[in-house]
Amino acid sequence: MTDDRSKTYTGGCHCGAIRFQVQVDPTQVQVEDCNCSICRKKGFLHLIVPPSQFTLLTGADATTTYTFNTGIAQHLFCQHCGIHAFYRPRSHPHMIDVNLRCLDDDVRSQFQIVPFDGLNWEANIDHLPPKA
Repeated sequence: MTDDRSKTYTGGCHCGAIRFQVQVDPTQVQVEDCNCSICRKKGFLHLIVPPSQFTLLTGADATTTYTFNTGIAQHLFCQHCGIHAFYRPRSHPHMIDVNLRCLDDDVRSQFQIVPFDGLNWEANIDHLPPKA
C-alpha cells in the first residue's frame, strides 16, 4: 500500500509472544463489530486486510488454530496467553482479519466501526463490503 494516508500499526497478543504489523489507511477501511457467538465472546473487532498489508513479526510457532462449523475460518490464538490477535476469516478466507483491540494503544477512535449481525451470518454475509 503506497497511499500517503496509510499508517503502520503494530500489535500482538497479551504476553508478547505474537507480534505483527499492519499497514492501512484508517479513513479507507471499515471495521466490523460482529455479534456472532465467537466474536462476541472474544470481543473481536474485524480489521480485514490483504496479506500484503500484514506482517507477522514474531510468534508463528506460538499460534494454535481453532476451527468449527464449516472449518473455513482459521481462528488463530496464542498458545501461551490465549489472545486472538488475528485469523483467516470465513467471510474473506484469502485475507487476514486483525483484531483492532490487539493493536498497540487504543486506536479505535481512528477507525469507523460498524455493527455486523453475524448471529444471522448466512442472511447478512452479502451485506459486508468487499475487501480488496
